Amino acid sequence: MNSLPDSTRPVSAGETAASLINAGHAGHAGSDSSTAHLWTVILAGGIGSRFWPVSTPSLPKQLLALASEKPLIRDTIERITPLVPRQRVRILTGAHLAEPILRTLPELSRGNLLLEPRAAGTAPVLAWAAAELERLDPDAVMISLHADHVIHPSGAFRALLARGAELAVRHRRLFTIGAVPTRAETGYGYVRLGAPLESGAAEGGAHEVAEFVEKPDAATAERYLKEGYLWNTGLFVWRAADLLDQLERHTPELAELIPIVRDGDVEEFFQRAPTLSIDEGLLERSDRVSVLRATFDWDDVGAWDAVSRTRPADPAGNVAIGEAYAVDTRSCVLYSDGGPIVAFGVDDLVIVRTAGVTFVTHRDRAAELKEMLPHIPETLRTLA
Repeated sequence: MNSLPDSTRPVSAGETAASLINAGHAGHAGSDSSTAHLWTVILAGGIGSRFWPVSTPSLPKQLLALASEKPLIRDTIERITPLVPRQRVRILTGAHLAEPILRTLPELSRGNLLLEPRAAGTAPVLAWAAAELERLDPDAVMISLHADHVIHPSGAFRALLARGAELAVRHRRLFTIGAVPTRAETGYGYVRLGAPLESGAAEGGAHEVAEFVEKPDAATAERYLKEGYLWNTGLFVWRAADLLDQLERHTPELAELIPIVRDGDVEEFFQRAPTLSIDEGLLERSDRVSVLRATFDWDDVGAWDAVSRTRPADPAGNVAIGEAYAVDTRSCVLYSDGGPIVAFGVDDLVIVRTAGVTFVTHRDRAAELKEMLPHIPETLRTLA
């Protein structure tokens, strides 16, 4: 009979709950041993091209106040640090964003940053982050977050991550968080639930992942909504060692590179690593992936139309940020940090004024900005 290696050997609840998580359920991290092995990695390297012209390579969307009065990355830090203290937070980003991030988060230091040698997709960068955490703490449990998500309430978010950490240690599995859909969204991936991970598990308990499915068309998204699929949020919890072991086992594109990054040769690792997502490279292949149903509201601030879901609207459904005014106008997103704008007698538009550029599109086309950008001059694409 085959036996699991030590890094994937299930352990009893008694080995984990008392030693890792108790304070996490209360939503507060302290100096006691209850969160001693809990770490957080925040992915913050994208340029947010779907928020052009405000989001630029030198000032991407995660540094902008799009979902609240604070930059998205500030909201992310404040949401997680009651559970994981800031000395165990690492932000994955490019070297060109180190100073802007530290200006936005002055309580952090360069030791909180992992500066990617190059953009290589989430599989290589999360492997690198896991290897760094494993060297610091062989028992590290890694929470992987994105810097541009909107989540409420924060207490429920922290409690579920604490639960996920407990289960990740007990079962030696990789956990993703699946959000309960509120609409037939075609811009997200979905998760189909498999069998409950634990017999007698409650409705909100962990399940095996039966299938990850890519962004569907509208009719398929409607079917997923009816059949109980969850949105794939890209929020993960796992032991750093388990992630690396699973990559070595199931991801041939990286398998021979995992020992290299574990030995600390980051330069060679990134020279040889392909661009690959963690979903495609591992989660869709591994048989040790589980999902926890989110107990909080979640939104991926992916494009301008998302602002209408994350910011307060006026009675006509308009969201205005900055010196922006809507008159006889409905369901518009208005943003200005470059002088006043006035919308009159229009519906369902995105109107942005910044850095001497005015941008107008229909809300239904906002997610297509990445396809539009190559058709305008380089000087406009990189305003900052």
